[in-house]
Amino acid sequence: MTMLQALDGYYHRLAARGEVTAPGWSPEKFGWCIVIDADGAPVDVYDLHDVSGKKARPTLHSVPAAIKRTVGIAPNFLWDKTAYVLGRTAGEGRRTAQEHAAFVKHHQERLAGQTDEGLVALLRFLERWTPERFDAAPFKAEMLDANVLFRLQGEMGYIHQRPAAQALVGTGAAAAGEGDGIFCLVTGGRGSLARLHPTIKGVENAQSSGAALVSFNLDAFTSLGKEQGANAPTSEAAAFRYGTALNHLLTRGGPNRVKRPIGDATVVFWADASDAQAAEDAEALFGGALDPPEDAEEARKIAEVMEAIAQGRALAELRPGIEQGTRFHVLGLSPNAARLSVRFWLTDDFGVFAANLASHFNDLRVEPRPLNWSGAPAVNRLLAQTTALQGDYKNIPPLLAGEVMRAVLTGTRYPQSLLAAVITRLRAGETANIGWHAAVLRAVLVRARRTSHPHHAISAKGEVPVALDREHRNIGYLLGRLFAVYELAQVAALGRGVKATMRDKYFASAAATPATVFPLVIAHGQNHLAKARKTPKSAGWAFLIEQELNAIINQIEPAQPHSLPRSLRLEDQAEFAIGYYHQRSAKLKSDKGEEISLANEESVAGQEGDEG
Repeated sequence: MTMLQALDGYYHRLAARGEVTAPGWSPEKFGWCIVIDADGAPVDVYDLHDVSGKKARPTLHSVPAAIKRTVGIAPNFLWDKTAYVLGRTAGEGRRTAQEHAAFVKHHQERLAGQTDEGLVALLRFLERWTPERFDAAPFKAEMLDANVLFRLQGEMGYIHQRPAAQALVGTGAAAAGEGDGIFCLVTGGRGSLARLHPTIKGVENAQSSGAALVSFNLDAFTSLGKEQGANAPTSEAAAFRYGTALNHLLTRGGPNRVKRPIGDATVVFWADASDAQAAEDAEALFGGALDPPEDAEEARKIAEVMEAIAQGRALAELRPGIEQGTRFHVLGLSPNAARLSVRFWLTDDFGVFAANLASHFNDLRVEPRPLNWSGAPAVNRLLAQTTALQGDYKNIPPLLAGEVMRAVLTGTRYPQSLLAAVITRLRAGETANIGWHAAVLRAVLVRARRTSHPHHAISAKGEVPVALDREHRNIGYLLGRLFAVYELAQVAALGRGVKATMRDKYFASAAATPATVFPLVIAHGQNHLAKARKTPKSAGWAFLIEQELNAIINQIEPAQPHSLPRSLRLEDQAEFAIGYYHQRSAKLKSDKGEEISLANEESVAGQEGDEG
């Protein structure tokens, strides 16, 4: 099933519940309504803005479908912005007079011979109106460039809602279904060709007036001499349906839209099921897993479901309301000038998506839990914390975000560029919240090894550990542990108030070129241990630290220069970070019950850990 076919099918589900407009109509934003009397004279202006929030917002109204404007002048029917309706605009308005004249002429043609009181009043208003009249009451300067509606004095409904007006709109929509009878690529049936496809609104950072998902405006995009929509023949009816369904999905704050863009992609999703409630249940579970709710209890419930699926329990057992075989679709759209780019389009059985999300949750598992980690976080938050400069969502690499999202939803390898991006941020010194980085790095390594050997179990020795594993022999992991213990020696000798810690100075270079940097780390560490031994309060610490150092040294023999690698592969650098995180979060215990750790409640970074 193609993307447009899936959207066409979703429209029928929405239409059955009255959630979308009928052909010939579209939801548009309005700020003002002009009230006219039976002779067409303006008597009042109503403010249609929603003032329930901090900022007044235009309200949505279902009106005769908006005309798609390119560079020409094209008036809408029974409504429009003030430049068309009133001949006034806030800007220079070089062609405002022509726009207004076109609006008047269009309505004179469409309303000729009408006897309905409201339509006659509107026609009289347009024929008698002069732009200078706007400078007098009841008109206001705030109206300029906003969309306006009309209402007949003494009535509650709008003129476009009157039966006679609806009949005119229906006649136009029916006429649009007639024509040369091209074969529609979406439905396979015949219909009138959609020369221009509908405008899509709501994609983050795209044009506010909307952008095209399907368009042809240059010769390079065309073939066989065909123009515009003829290059991808779609019927008017199918184009309307897919456009209406997609605009509905993109409604801000809607249940089928991920709240924040993932990279530069605005993500929407929907299910196909014979039962509407079953489809909604699938959408709710997917939305909660992909973008966990703020409510901690709800987030916990979803995390438990994902964990159970990862352990092999059937989705039907956990969520019996979701039909087996429910088809699910995920679409990521990115802005591209006046057009939209499909960053990713994924469709599969919902059970497959659920299993892949559960696998993603499981691959990210690391102990102790990182700071502010309540279950697996949203993909965009994960990327912001680990790959974006200064942790800013806007700095997430867009191509990387799309590839990571694809890997999460398909269960395939995470991109190698994710490994490089996370390590780059660690090299840049962003190690205060290193638990998040460790989780992502472990996920990349675990999945890469699992997908490389899908039919062979990876031995416990070769698996990247979830928690501190003193038997794990990877050189990167051991060196990360060693670095953390030497850092602990610095804390034992100098306390936690050191401005430039060992981590600040040497972490990045120690992970990349151990043979060059570790001699310095070891030398400083031994000096710190010597000082700690001479201090009564930290003498016990020195003993515990030396025990841990000896246990690691016996495995890698760092005292011999040739035993330290000159450089570490990216995968081993990732293990370095994981080993460092595990070791710094662990508490060293003496026979007398003494405990020491880099991670405790006294330091910001220490808040990441709990007992290991």
